[in-house]
Amino acid sequence: MSLLDDTLARIQPPDDAAGGSVRARLEDVFGGAAPMGALGELLEKFAAITGNDSPAEIKKCAIICCADHGVAEMNVSAYPVSTTVQMTANYLISRGSTANALSNFSGSELLVVDLGIASDTTWIPGLIQRKIAFGTKNFAKGPAMTREEAVRAVETGIELAEKCASEGVCCFLPGEMGIANTSSSACIVAAACGLTPEQATGRGTNISDERLKVKIEVVRQALEINRPDPTDGIDLLSKVGGFELGCIAGIILGAAAHRAFVMLDGFNTGAAALIAQALCPLVPPYLMGSHIAAEPAHKATLEKLGIRPYMDMKFRLGEATGSSIAVNLLDAAALASGYLDLDDGDDFFEHQTMPAKAVPLTDKTFDFYLETFPKPSRAAMEACQFRLDNLAKPIHCLGYLEEIAVELAGILDEERPDTDLSRTLLVFTDGEMSAAQRQLTAAFATHAEAEVKVARLRPDRPLTDAFDFGRETAEDISFSSSLLALALTETDEKDAFGTKAKAMREALLNEDGSLKFEPQEFLAHVPKELQPDAAALLGAMIAGAHNNSMIVLDDESTEIIARYAEALCPALAPYVLHVQPALLTLDMTVPGGAIACLGLKLVDAALHILNDMKTFSEAKVPVANDGPGAGRQVE
Repeated sequence: MSLLDDTLARIQPPDDAAGGSVRARLEDVFGGAAPMGALGELLEKFAAITGNDSPAEIKKCAIICCADHGVAEMNVSAYPVSTTVQMTANYLISRGSTANALSNFSGSELLVVDLGIASDTTWIPGLIQRKIAFGTKNFAKGPAMTREEAVRAVETGIELAEKCASEGVCCFLPGEMGIANTSSSACIVAAACGLTPEQATGRGTNISDERLKVKIEVVRQALEINRPDPTDGIDLLSKVGGFELGCIAGIILGAAAHRAFVMLDGFNTGAAALIAQALCPLVPPYLMGSHIAAEPAHKATLEKLGIRPYMDMKFRLGEATGSSIAVNLLDAAALASGYLDLDDGDDFFEHQTMPAKAVPLTDKTFDFYLETFPKPSRAAMEACQFRLDNLAKPIHCLGYLEEIAVELAGILDEERPDTDLSRTLLVFTDGEMSAAQRQLTAAFATHAEAEVKVARLRPDRPLTDAFDFGRETAEDISFSSSLLALALTETDEKDAFGTKAKAMREALLNEDGSLKFEPQEFLAHVPKELQPDAAALLGAMIAGAHNNSMIVLDDESTEIIARYAEALCPALAPYVLHVQPALLTLDMTVPGGAIACLGLKLVDAALHILNDMKTFSEAKVPVANDGPGAGRQVE
């Protein structure tokens, strides 16, 4: 029996009993509710796959599979073929790629494999040599590879997965590098999902409109000439695939056979997963879809696999980019699960209570902030964007991570803010925090390496006092913290998570989610018992941003107040980071800073990109010759 056949025979469905144990435990803690949303689902899925229902540490490995494609000669990419070998060297010599930066962020091991780079690579230290051929053939003229080569690519992936699993890896983050590989993936997805070439083909490395037309016609030609069978994974791979995509399919199969979790990245790893699914329909339950990629057919890919994304970051890059960030969600969920076993989380917090004495506050105080609001430094933002554009990657491929980095540069007036920025979670509470709330707040703050200050409101005091308390507390924090996360807790420890957000939503939003009132009058329409919360948040947002801190939002309560605050003071908007549902689609209702702390980790990821990556010149990687990168990127 071949390695492939033996592996397919060993793949079994995940163990629902272990997953059910996690589900029952969370239901017991939260009274049958699911305030952790998708994070609870991730824990349950991880337990079902691995049999571990209380992971203390998740050993992760990113495997970047590299190979060239003969179809690159059809002029379908913005970068020359030599980019593949130079980027491979960047991973292991300069260590300045997106994959390097985000493996640093996620704490994963990084392996790099040559499956079929079209040049000699023996000079690259640390590169795992598994070359099948010097690139595939041009599949616009015939099959990309033989069936034997396709099997070899898949079995190479299986071997890699088996070796890593034997060393304790239980979570795989496959990634890829290969100029023109999105053309291959477009063919695979079109065949597997029944899409037209127009529906399946995207801009890849951010190519121009003219080159996109060429790419679509190449995909059409490849499908017409090769007629790949979507029910036969090896046929699909051999006709229009790539060696690196076959290897990723093998990693998925090998991981499933060893009951390990696979975190998919974007479009290319999704295409590889379709090959694995064609070979073994039991594969999808072992997969997590990290994000929805900018490639138009990625949504159809995930639907075919039956998995959902948890982020929408507008990425258009492979290299395990999205998966390295999404695996951080799993780490956070595992840490939170462990904290739920603690007696209390209160020892993690610094407490402060609103003064009993009234403070003199007039309209002039409020007007001072509005009239003297600083503007982010345009010079620092432009310098930061230029650096991002010239890091060794396709231009504008990191979506919202780039926007976060640029906004933070403007706020701090620094072209390249450090990765170790101070951060504080400020939680306003007007009642007793439940044990579960304290534990979750402590867990997520620990994960984000944030200090926690719990500020106790006095509901009997005037709203001007609550506003000033929020203003003064945030102002003090912002003198030492560049990142200020803001959150509320439920009023009563017996309230279900999401109670306060629901009341805010019903009172302040129209059915379509738009703001119901003029910003100058919204506070009067907040439910009376929640008005101190809203006033304190308003004061904290304005003062923190006024002191040049980035404001990171939490659950829907803080989102709603921030939307009104931005309408009231438009100058506030560049300082505010909206986390859920703008970036993360987790369906979390837990307040107390959990979501805001995940937002802080997104800021961390952006800072790793900005600081850990090398420029094209430093990494000796070719720049774009088409699309918006041409002329903007400098060697």
